[in-house]
Amino acid sequence: MNKRVVILWLCLFVRAVSLMAQDVPAGVVTAFKKGDSQELNGHLSDKVELILENRSINVDRRTAEGKMAAFFSGNQVSGFTVNHQGKRNESGFIVGTLATVNGNFRVNCFFRKVADKYVIHQIRIDKTNE
Repeated sequence: MNKRVVILWLCLFVRAVSLMAQDVPAGVVTAFKKGDSQELNGHLSDKVELILENRSINVDRRTAEGKMAAFFSGNQVSGFTVNHQGKRNESGFIVGTLATVNGNFRVNCFFRKVADKYVIHQIRIDKTNE
């Protein structure tokens, strides 16, 4: 009986730690893997800074989704891998490689915590020479 209680507590502890370790919403990674701007829209802040191949614009969520949709339609996505991720206090980031038919792009997403949820406030996408 004591073994079962210990195992149950251990399982609950591991589950709690794994939930706290999820800094970046999994949906963001999935959206980039699919090249799905609509799924990405659910993780955007009300105002987003987009830096697409050295052109920076500050836009609202709807415009950001449209710009990302145009980017994805011009660069059909074949994969996305997260290279780095982290968080500090009320912010977080991911750095990844977006593989497309037109080559690879480096993606930097910066998050801030709003109402206990991480939302994207900046996306930077640059072509790589790999």
